[in-house]
Amino acid sequence: MVPNAVAAAKAAGLPKERIFQFDDKPCPTMDGIRDWREMIASPQEAESYQWRRLRGEEAVKTVATINYSSGTTGLPKGVCVSHYNLIANVEQTVSIRWQGVDFAKGGTVDERWIGFLPLYHAYGQLYVNLIATKCNVPVYVMKQFVYGDFLRHIQDFKITHLQVAPPILVMLAKRPETAKYDLSSLKGMLCGAAPLSKELQNLISRNFNVEVKQGWGMTEVTTSGILERTPSDTGTVGVLIANQEAKLVDDDGNEVGYDTPGEIFIRGPNVCLGYFKNEAATKEALSPDGWLKTGDVAVVNKEGLFWIVDRKKELIKVNALQVAPAELEAVLLEHDDIADAAAVGITLHEEEWPRAYVALKDHAKGKLTAKDIQQWMKGKVAKHKQLVGGIAFVDEVPKLASGKIQRKVMREWAKRDAPVIEREMGKGGRARL
Repeated sequence: MVPNAVAAAKAAGLPKERIFQFDDKPCPTMDGIRDWREMIASPQEAESYQWRRLRGEEAVKTVATINYSSGTTGLPKGVCVSHYNLIANVEQTVSIRWQGVDFAKGGTVDERWIGFLPLYHAYGQLYVNLIATKCNVPVYVMKQFVYGDFLRHIQDFKITHLQVAPPILVMLAKRPETAKYDLSSLKGMLCGAAPLSKELQNLISRNFNVEVKQGWGMTEVTTSGILERTPSDTGTVGVLIANQEAKLVDDDGNEVGYDTPGEIFIRGPNVCLGYFKNEAATKEALSPDGWLKTGDVAVVNKEGLFWIVDRKKELIKVNALQVAPAELEAVLLEHDDIADAAAVGITLHEEEWPRAYVALKDHAKGKLTAKDIQQWMKGKVAKHKQLVGGIAFVDEVPKLASGKIQRKVMREWAKRDAPVIEREMGKGGRARL
């Protein structure tokens, strides 16, 4: 075989140095053709390639990744995540997700995942790159997310569990092509990255006969901070994962009690080191004693279950009352003719009001009006939550690859639309509840 291979390689212009013999046993060099094992480094050389192990404080302080925050309300910031942060968050997540499985002794779980979350995003990194490896879970990674391909891969590879963001659940609930595929292999879904309404969560659970759990996290806590242990139909995002502390704080810096909204302050081994080359932002977000000010508003009950209200900066203030855009979006998505929606505050004659940008399903375009939706909303939300700022129809709600609505774009749209609406209201006019 060797002479034939050499002749063929010569005809193809391939040098002998790039031809090797393959066999189960070492082959002696023949006509200058070496055994394939000579490509492999010696044990001594391979040892020199080993990364130096980080121990103790060095692992805690050494940056492993710089993941950029979503930048939905402002400019993205580089979040410095240490090796210690990553390992801690993997262990925290695994301990609440698979209690009792000893992966160190070959334990595994009978699951198959599909990897479509961006691997430059904390959510995808933790689950696809780290947790799947830790738990011996096969992952089928998509080159890019295309909804039809996503459904086909679930069907063909018998995917059992999904890590998703709310827009994926909206697609599963509202896109007609979903019904063309057999998704019966699915057993569970974890939804994070953005607020998810309990209505959509429960709808998906019923329609696909799967457990749908929620979680809360952010890039600054590596990925996960709060997760559901067991499925619930209440919309809770779950309980604090291991080795963390949390408190809810009001606008005056006072800790609030149970069932009272407050900003989440959190502390634990998964909290990041700070922001890359941004000392001012680091000092603003992290206290000297390790508390991270998350900017997310939540409530917690006596059982330790959390519910997310919304981002603090995104709350709309109507006559001194707070309105969460996520709540309005959840209600709008209940409408059979609405494919997607985003809510934002709009300032009209010095007063702030809720406004919605709505994408309609194809069959409803040109038929469903803004007044129809406003009338429908009257029986769904309180008076101060009505869409007094109006409704605009759009082809698509702008979102990041992680699934989060680009609030900054929404605010720019509202600022652009405000003068037109004010002129329509008349000089000195004001919106009416």
